Amino acid sequence: MFEFKKIILGTVCYVAVTFPLAFLWHLVFFKGTYEQLGYFSREEPIIAFGFASILMQGFILALIYPFLCHGKSFIGGAITIALVMGIYHWTMHVLSEAAKHSIEPLSLWFSLETTYLGIQFGLAGLLLAFVYRKSNSQVV
Repeated sequence: MFEFKKIILGTVCYVAVTFPLAFLWHLVFFKGTYEQLGYFSREEPIIAFGFASILMQGFILALIYPFLCHGKSFIGGAITIALVMGIYHWTMHVLSEAAKHSIEPLSLWFSLETTYLGIQFGLAGLLLAFVYRKSNSQVV
């Protein structure tokens, strides 16, 4: 069931969409907003840690996709992985950060990060579904 090429391709696709999105969203487009929210506690984030985190996430998602989405259509698989992993990530990132840090206003934090994660996992779900789609020779 493990298809090494698809795991590598899925990981690369996840990183290719997630790293630029995360960088631009958090450190360019909304950097001032995140600073006002009190989210950043470092003067300069450690980009390598963020990249490593995204690389590991991509590998794990590419590894579990065929198990989680086995037998689902292209769209069904994309939606399943996006919802399961997006909600999981939301609970451990957005909700837990709000619990640990003095982020104000929380409504802005929740809306900004929920939108970001919706975009991230929506795109990643589509790419992973594309990587794991059935070819015409497999459909017979």
